[in-house]
Amino acid sequence: MTKNPTSCFRISDGKTCPNCKMIKIIKNGTTKNKKQQYYCKNCNKRFIENYTYNAYLSDINNKIILFTKEELGIRSTARILKISTTTLLKRIIIIAKSISQPIISKGKTYEVDEMCTYINHKRNFIWLVYALDKDSKNVVSFNVGKRTNKTLSKVVDALHLSDAKRIFTDGLKNYKYLIDKKFHSVKRFGTNYIERKNLTLRTHLRRLNRRTICFSKSMVVLVSILKIYFWI
Repeated sequence: MTKNPTSCFRISDGKTCPNCKMIKIIKNGTTKNKKQQYYCKNCNKRFIENYTYNAYLSDINNKIILFTKEELGIRSTARILKISTTTLLKRIIIIAKSISQPIISKGKTYEVDEMCTYINHKRNFIWLVYALDKDSKNVVSFNVGKRTNKTLSKVVDALHLSDAKRIFTDGLKNYKYLIDKKFHSVKRFGTNYIERKNLTLRTHLRRLNRRTICFSKSMVVLVSILKIYFWI
């Protein structure tokens, strides 16, 4: 080992940075628990070899995403990953903030529908409104709120900006005031795909089930989980 001007020490070339996988690693003091800390000159990240708390593991976010999409609840995921539920909720919100809404293709046909769920208690009804691309079956836009024109318009306006060829909905009268007649269609079997998607959502995300003790305590967490489920 050779001493450099920063009074840190180089380590063997066999060690790599867990963030960028480069070998430009030097020792960089110790943590409060007296564990050796390392510094990467390539990505300017610090790390240690063995983390005591599992929330700091490099692949923890990928596991959270996987378990969220595979219908595991908050407490189940926290038990498996051996982290606290508070840390898990914070991490889910951080992951969701990094997810951007996909670009909506122009000239496509969409289905729009709404489904009911609860926030905090079962007397507080909240509606999930979302749009499904009829060809790719992907969710292109969604919004969560009361069953009002304001909640519906956020999704519908996004489709209007994409020059939607056709928008299929159910018979809810609010759509008549939000969607132009020449684009709007209400007919039998017109929303088959999105109705089937509703069933899939209720199966995969138990917080969306009608008859269950599982429901969201926070609007922020609900929106974050929907972002992860729809767009990752």
